Amino acid sequence: MRSTDTPPPPTTADLISDPYGSYARLRESGPVHRFEGPDGKHAWLVTRYDDVRAALADPRLSLDRSNALPGNYSGFSLPPALDANLLNMDPPDHTRLRRLVVKAFTPGRVEKLRGPVRRFADELLDAVEPAGRADLLESFAGPLPVVVICHLLGVPQTDRVDFRSWTDAMITPDRTRPHLMKEAVASLMAFFTGLIETKRAEPGDDLLSDLIAVQEAGDTLSQDELTSLAFLIVFAGYENVTHLIGNTVLALLDRPELLQTVRKDPDGLAALVDEASRWDGPTPVAIRRFPVEDIEIGGVTVPAGETVLLSLASANRDPARFPDPDRFDLGRDRSGNLALGHGIHYCLGAALGRMETETALAALLERFENLELDVSREELTWRPAIRARGLKSLPVRWSSVVRTGF
Repeated sequence: MRSTDTPPPPTTADLISDPYGSYARLRESGPVHRFEGPDGKHAWLVTRYDDVRAALADPRLSLDRSNALPGNYSGFSLPPALDANLLNMDPPDHTRLRRLVVKAFTPGRVEKLRGPVRRFADELLDAVEPAGRADLLESFAGPLPVVVICHLLGVPQTDRVDFRSWTDAMITPDRTRPHLMKEAVASLMAFFTGLIETKRAEPGDDLLSDLIAVQEAGDTLSQDELTSLAFLIVFAGYENVTHLIGNTVLALLDRPELLQTVRKDPDGLAALVDEASRWDGPTPVAIRRFPVEDIEIGGVTVPAGETVLLSLASANRDPARFPDPDRFDLGRDRSGNLALGHGIHYCLGAALGRMETETALAALLERFENLELDVSREELTWRPAIRARGLKSLPVRWSSVVRTGF
């Protein structure tokens, strides 16, 4: 029987309806909490900055699902050909794969994409500008990363409509028709298998061709590794960028003075995106981990094989690391921001995601004056998930203006 002095365990409903209030209460009551996750299985939730940061780099916390206790974890199930990715690997397999991949995922490639990303953003805004209003997620923040991913991977123009439908079905599944998601995953796997074979025969100026060609000391990526990496780029690069754009725009709309400040100082966009990722990032919880032995986190012993969830959202609002953490402040010291992880699993596409978001915001703010919500603030709703933080829709209206400086 639980003592009346012990706070009740967190619920997924609380973490969805009031995430930052819930995390604040959890941090105050203790560093680690056992609760029932969205899948009905129990997990350990780590909430304080120092503990989360240390755990992110702790080799005793495995990403490999084979280290989970039988029946203790029921996560997103993928075909074996899509499972050989960085989110399911520990060293030395992770070290080998990341060493090969990073050779193709260079800062130079990201910078080379800046021009095309701006062109794609402008084309999307051209399409909605005459109406004077739009759902910014549906018309802009959602389509943009898909177009960028297609360009990055060298997806032919003729296949991009199908590609968008598959990614939509996978990222925002219809709960009433679960078979559609399975069909989308199967279609994407078949598509990437064929695209890789095409790129082997006729390499192009794209990331997938470079990944096929990359090697070190005779080591190359296998077919399954290539397919899994392409799938991971889609999965991570679509949803995270979409939500980061949407969450950042909402933060600006809630702060008209800040919106005007950013308009006058386009050089502040990098700080804006970094603070938005800390304050309300798209990934509240890091990928699940499994202790390979009994482990102590924050003075709490977590048994081997149980599921551990590290709350990036809670860590980034911990007043012990970020003073007055609930205040959106472009001038604060954000060193140590955990929104994109820490240690060997730090997000490989971090630079690309930031560049896409900065470029999207520059295009939007340059094009539209008097940008504001087209519904009451209370009508906005969030997706019902603890592992992703994003709006269901973001209806806005505007007047147009030609600006310079962004």
